[in-house]
Amino acid sequence: MLGICLGSQLLARAFGGENQIGGATEFGWHQVSLTPAAKSDPVLGALPEEFPIFEWHDDTFALPGNAVRLAGSAIAENQAFRLGRAVYGFQFHFEVDSPMARDWSNCFASLIAERHPDWADKLDGEIARNGPDADAAGLAIARAWVATI
Repeated sequence: MLGICLGSQLLARAFGGENQIGGATEFGWHQVSLTPAAKSDPVLGALPEEFPIFEWHDDTFALPGNAVRLAGSAIAENQAFRLGRAVYGFQFHFEVDSPMARDWSNCFASLIAERHPDWADKLDGEIARNGPDADAAGLAIARAWVATI
């Protein structure tokens, strides 16, 4: 089972964690750091200890008691977790590569501009700075997830 963004929050809650509305706003590419437990994880183990990845959320969650915390960021402590062998929750959007981020930025331009008015001006620079590493991390996660299931 895989939960991304809201899906990770729902997974956490379904297995006994707590959801927190607000207080964890991240938008755009942010650095995510792996925990020591991630080094031996079949989905995240091959990634660098820190990498940029696309985020778009305001909410977060506390982990269920039996979850293995795999990644965090400066704003949201719980960015990735595993329950059992193959239940994964990812707060970040590993599925969003650079072309999709550009597409979302165009499709949701007015919504984004309300909260991040400078986003359109800095999008190209953000893609140049973070896109290659984030795209590689996202692809590695997707491939490892498929191999795991």
